[in-house]
Amino acid sequence: MAYRAPAGRGYADVAAYFRERIKNGDLAPGDSLPSVGEIREQFGGVAAKTVSRALGVLKSEGLVTSRGALGTVVAKTPMVITGTDRLDRMSKNGKRYAPGETSSGHQVIRRSVADPEICTALELEPHDEAVIRIRVFRQDGSPTSVGVSVYPPHTVSVVPELAEDVRMTDQFDKLYAERTGRQVVKGQRVARARHASQDELDSLEIDTPPQSAVPVVYTTVTFHDDDRPLGYWEDVYIPGAQIPMGN
Repeated sequence: MAYRAPAGRGYADVAAYFRERIKNGDLAPGDSLPSVGEIREQFGGVAAKTVSRALGVLKSEGLVTSRGALGTVVAKTPMVITGTDRLDRMSKNGKRYAPGETSSGHQVIRRSVADPEICTALELEPHDEAVIRIRVFRQDGSPTSVGVSVYPPHTVSVVPELAEDVRMTDQFDKLYAERTGRQVVKGQRVARARHASQDELDSLEIDTPPQSAVPVVYTTVTFHDDDRPLGYWEDVYIPGAQIPMGN
C-alpha cells in the first residue's frame, strides 16, 4: 500500500520525511526511493529543484546513493538504530528490527555496580547489585553496536521479566507504566568517546593487536519516573557508524 507523505513545501521537509522513514526501518538498505515526479506529487507539487536539493542533503548524510537505473536508493550502511530510537520506532510502527537487522549475544546478569557514571545515574551506592542486560545489534550479519541496559532493584521488583534470561517481548517502560500508573520519562541522550574495552572489541568483532587503543563513540540515557531513576542505557557503536542524535 502506498504511503503518502504529508504536504510540505521546503526541501528540509522532504529530507526529514525520508530520513525518518530510513530511521524507522520503513525503508531498508537497497530500497529505492520514489522518483522525483512521485515525490513532487507526495508533497503537493513542490518544485523538482526542491526534491533534488532534499536528495542532495540525504546523500551528503550518507543515507542514500545514486544507483543508475534504480534511481536513488537507501545506502547499505545507513544510520545505526539502537537504544531509545528503537523505542520511538516501536511506538510508531511496532518494528523492533529494521529489515536485515538482528541481535545476538544476549546476556542477563546480576552484578554489583562500581562504575561511577552508572551509580550516579541510578542513585546507587558503589557495589550495589543491579540487573544488566547486554546484546549485540547486527545489520546483514555484521555487528553495529553493543547495547547495555542496567536496572536497579526497585525497577526489577516491578518488572521481574528484566531478570529473566530471555528476550523481552515488551519494553520495560511500557510494563512499568502499566503496573504502577506512573509515567516513564526518557532523559537527554548524551554522546561521548572513549577507548573500547576488550569485551566490546570482541563483541564488535574488531581484531586488533594486544594493548591497542580503539576509540569508540557511545551514548547514554537514563529513564525516570516522578520519584527516582529506573534504568540506564548505554550503546557502544562500531567505529565509522553513523548515529542519529535525537533525544
